[in-house]
Amino acid sequence: QVQLVESGGGLVQAGGSLRLSCAASGRTFSTYVMGWFRQAPGKEREFVARITWSGGTTYYADSVKGRFTISRDNAKNTVYLQMNSLKPEDTAVYYCAAGRLATMRDRQYDYWGQGTQVTVSS
Repeated sequence: QVQLVESGGGLVQAGGSLRLSCAASGRTFSTYVMGWFRQAPGKEREFVARITWSGGTTYYADSVKGRFTISRDNAKNTVYLQMNSLKPEDTAVYYCAAGRLATMRDRQYDYWGQGTQVTVSS
């Protein structure tokens, strides 16, 4: 069992940066693939980034590639999403998730946080 709690969201101007954190409970955190997803109002939840259990492999959605960086610290049971050069279209609720497969499919993640709001003003 893994419990996830996101933090770090907020209001930022376009071009600014935010760093999201996802703190996990559970001794098996280091064995999970961790992903970030987001959901904007009226839209379906979409994949943002994922990182393997060792942190050796990352993967990004095309829309955030080159601007966002996912990382993890297994000693702290925490995964991060550094978001730079933010755009108004990045506005959404951001969720972290834990799963066994390195996938972009949200259905294949087993555990989810409650989400944190990111709002980018133009």
